[in-house]
Amino acid sequence: MKPTFHSLTIREITRETEDAVSIAFEVPESLQDQFHYLPGQYLTLRSDIKGEDVRRSYSLCSAPFENEWRVAIKEVPEGRFSTFANRELKEGMQLDVMTPAGGFVLNTDASANNHYVLFAAGSGITPILSIAKTALHEEPNSTVSLFYGNKGFASIIFREEIEALKNTYMDRLRLVHVLSRESLGNDLQKGRIDAEKVDNLYKAFLQGIDIDAVYVCGPEQMILDVKDRMIANGVDEKNVHFELFTSPSAKKDPIAKPTNSPKVESNVTIIIDDEHIDINLSSNGQNILDAGHEAGGDLPFACKGGVCCTCKAKILEGTATMDVNYALEPDEVDAGYILTCQAHPTSDKLIVSFDD
Repeated sequence: MKPTFHSLTIREITRETEDAVSIAFEVPESLQDQFHYLPGQYLTLRSDIKGEDVRRSYSLCSAPFENEWRVAIKEVPEGRFSTFANRELKEGMQLDVMTPAGGFVLNTDASANNHYVLFAAGSGITPILSIAKTALHEEPNSTVSLFYGNKGFASIIFREEIEALKNTYMDRLRLVHVLSRESLGNDLQKGRIDAEKVDNLYKAFLQGIDIDAVYVCGPEQMILDVKDRMIANGVDEKNVHFELFTSPSAKKDPIAKPTNSPKVESNVTIIIDDEHIDINLSSNGQNILDAGHEAGGDLPFACKGGVCCTCKAKILEGTATMDVNYALEPDEVDAGYILTCQAHPTSDKLIVSFDD
């Protein structure tokens, strides 16, 4: 189903920390099927800010069983939308909200006996909290280890909710805070979550435990360190799932392309809502998303940086390559999915569909 914007009313705004708010939306019963979500997915919010269409994606921190749609937004320096959300949005206002999307998800099984290991830093807690709450609620035999990095206690988003969750599931939830600017009285919980810290946390809390899945959300380097060290400690790579909460600080190396590959002039067909948009596009020209927009197509997008998967489409015929890919899993790429904001045709004819 194509992601679609709807105007929703802000039901509640809660000041979570000095620089972060959570926003809950009213979703009418008539839209609740369209706004069904899995733990770990996100909402894309849109607003006209000083005459510019600004869109940002924020993970849902609520869990589906709570029948709530809540996101957290941390104000960042010079962040247009985050500043707008923290300083100007009010309860009762209307905001354009896209239906939930994202592949960083947990699919639960009530009969499962799993151990989930979760790593988060700062506002990366938002999808991780949704995943933790859902796993503990929907899988009564499963356990969760949550490692959460922050500067200090005052900057911990959802601190009270997380502590309440720990009290509710004392035998099934292990919670370990790691603080970079405050001391908890031991070296293990002091500093940043880097490669060395992950190894030390593994030795202290996870050694000898069968780990069924690892979920990580935070800065790029933390994700890379957690992924590398968890794999080195025996976790299967396919069971390590991650999501960036910001665009990468350093450019990812472009996905390898054949050397000396000739320029291709392609006839590209974009299918959306059963309508066809035909364009001519060079392999070294615009990406498919921008070209489609110029041709008049109302194609879904959010980050335009290869981080989210709002602009995901499926190749039905032909081939394409992406500049970068931070969002699609290898099996999705193998199945023919592309991020159109990063994709360029490599065949004379290319058909991509947003409807599949």
